[in-house]
Amino acid sequence: MLKGRDIIIYLALKYAGDWNAIYQAIKQKELVDEALVQSELKSIKSSVITIIDEAYPESLKKIYKPPFVLFYYGDLNLIYMLEKTIAVIGSRHPSSYGLEMTEIITKSLVEEGIMVVSGLAYGVDIKAHQTVIAQQGKTIGILGSGIDVCYPKDHYETYESMKKSHLILSEYPNGTPPHKDHFPWRNRLIAGLARGVFVAEAKKRSGTLITVGYALYLGKDVYVLPHQANTDNSTNQLIKDGAVLVESAQDILEHLLGSQEKEKALRQSQESEKKLS
Repeated sequence: MLKGRDIIIYLALKYAGDWNAIYQAIKQKELVDEALVQSELKSIKSSVITIIDEAYPESLKKIYKPPFVLFYYGDLNLIYMLEKTIAVIGSRHPSSYGLEMTEIITKSLVEEGIMVVSGLAYGVDIKAHQTVIAQQGKTIGILGSGIDVCYPKDHYETYESMKKSHLILSEYPNGTPPHKDHFPWRNRLIAGLARGVFVAEAKKRSGTLITVGYALYLGKDVYVLPHQANTDNSTNQLIKDGAVLVESAQDILEHLLGSQEKEKALRQSQESEKKLS
């Protein structure tokens, strides 16, 4: 007899990870053929976690339309290290300054035990992943393609390294090809899995700003590297809007520590009020 978990995974396969299509199928109690479901499940090469599994991370249940299914390779334990994880994001075509500072700041974060999540894209993303790997830290990559499809192909070596020693995640199954709509959508996962988001560089019309939007929606801290004025960059405006200006990793670390201490004090205050009431 089929379990609910099996049906959810089958629907994720059938609808290629399309959240809305999966939701409608569940809502309408779409009929499925048990033999077909069992056959399709055997086609999965990666590991799988569903939203009804006990191990599904609480941090992702809070994001906009949490994935019904996550396909993954690597160490799933990394997904639970929210308090020690920073998203490092930025332009696919960064300046030399943006790349250099991404490497410097990421390296320092790793030295302080911080894990990095990003999207394996060109530019800032891949620089962040590769810096973490070189420093023997830990990193999570979120794909906008099927879990078995490395995109861009140029990053195959990094993708394979992360599959073995880090963590690769996707809500898109097997051989689902990359699609332009997938990348903005996967950014909600990047924001959801991080304690805060560091923006190394962001063009004025950029997917990076979508990730920032998801982070703000979740109440996450946004850290931004300032840039030269009169350039095609949104980072200075983010700082004007209230993001934390970052000149070194220490700025992120000190702010993180301060935020954690404030949250601890708030929890203690709330617990005291409950005892008195």
